[in-house]
Amino acid sequence: MYNAYGLLIVRLSIRLGAVQNPFWSEFRIQKMTDQKKEKVISKEKAVFWLDKHGFWHNEHGKFQHKKIIDYFHTSINRDRDGYFLSQENEQFIEKVYFPHEDTALFVFNVIPGEEIVLVLNTKKQIKLDPEKLFMQNDSLYMHFGNEIIKFAEHGLLKIADLMENEDDRYFIRVKNKRYEVKRRD
Repeated sequence: MYNAYGLLIVRLSIRLGAVQNPFWSEFRIQKMTDQKKEKVISKEKAVFWLDKHGFWHNEHGKFQHKKIIDYFHTSINRDRDGYFLSQENEQFIEKVYFPHEDTALFVFNVIPGEEIVLVLNTKKQIKLDPEKLFMQNDSLYMHFGNEIIKFAEHGLLKIADLMENEDDRYFIRVKNKRYEVKRRD
């Protein structure tokens, strides 16, 4: 029997050619409008989670294999039911909803330039909006539409040169303009 983590590992292994196709009959199947079936695993049944620092875990501890970690991050999607990992093959679309301790989106890298670009854990690149930054529990976040994105450790280190601290207040300087980073504690 495959659990949610095993399901994605096996699918990744199949994609990489490491194993033959397993049996999938134990998963709930829903019919989709484009005639592809959808296999869904609820958040309560997922055996992996994303911690408050952007690291994937399962019952055995923190994930160690970079290809699997990257694959999980780039597979993150969101719908009205929450965040899930997804992948599509010829027969079906697989969705595994997963728990996360803080948010599912993290800034992993910052690219300086005329516009400051944030690289998310999903590999998506977005522009920094200094007016949307805020601090909470000593962590830096940014609102992006209806998403909240947290700066992971490496992202914080990369943006630190733009940050200023004055009288226990934080500011960021972008294009010679200074913006206060509000606290929400």
